[in-house]
Amino acid sequence: MPYLSLPGVDLWYEDTGGSGTPVILLHAATGTTECWVQQVPAFTAAGYRCISYDRRTWGRSRPTDSGPQPGFAGDDLHALLDALGLDRVHLVGTAAGAIPALDYTLTHPERVRSLVAANTIGGVQDAEYLELQRRIRPQQIQDLPEDLRELGPSYRGSDSEGAARWLEIQEGSRPYGPLPAQPLREPITYQRLSTIKVPVMVLSGDADLLSPPALMRLLSDHIPTSRFVSLPDAGHAGFWERPHVWNGLVLEFIDRH
Repeated sequence: MPYLSLPGVDLWYEDTGGSGTPVILLHAATGTTECWVQQVPAFTAAGYRCISYDRRTWGRSRPTDSGPQPGFAGDDLHALLDALGLDRVHLVGTAAGAIPALDYTLTHPERVRSLVAANTIGGVQDAEYLELQRRIRPQQIQDLPEDLRELGPSYRGSDSEGAARWLEIQEGSRPYGPLPAQPLREPITYQRLSTIKVPVMVLSGDADLLSPPALMRLLSDHIPTSRFVSLPDAGHAGFWERPHVWNGLVLEFIDRH
């Protein structure tokens, strides 16, 4: 697959092509394009064109000296859509990948058909939300090994091979080390969320330690167009742990929009 040369990065992306409505997949902080192996075949079989990319500093996307670092996450996404000639797309983001997807929906609603924000804190900066976040996901949880923190116990206990593959992707996801995170152009707030008119599904996991249903339900409550759904037994990586159910929920949602 090709690279897209942008200021400060050669952005690696994968595109199934075709004439279907485009779906953009945005991976978590513990992933790369490789993590969508259970989504792309299902979505293309349903008639969609699937595009995923390694977000800047992840995977095969290569930092360059051609522009400022770390740049804005929404700008990379916007440039990718423009380069591919995509008018309006479905955005599907999980965990940290859902934050730039939410930011892009706020900044460029005319380019977004729908948004799925899965297993994410959403980047909301209101004091009430940050306080709940501190109480509900204390530092002890943040300090757990990635697989214990993000994969639900039912999945870890039932699919050791799948858990090992998830960890392998995670361990290879940051080849350039802990580079600065890309900022948002504007903070995400309750007030901004209340202006969203694009259809949104907030998709949680009942066993998610990092973005538990109570936190994600609060996020959903501030988006007037939002539908909230939670997967039983799923942890922070619901798309990986319960792909058939996760895919079905997402496809049913975007099919309507």
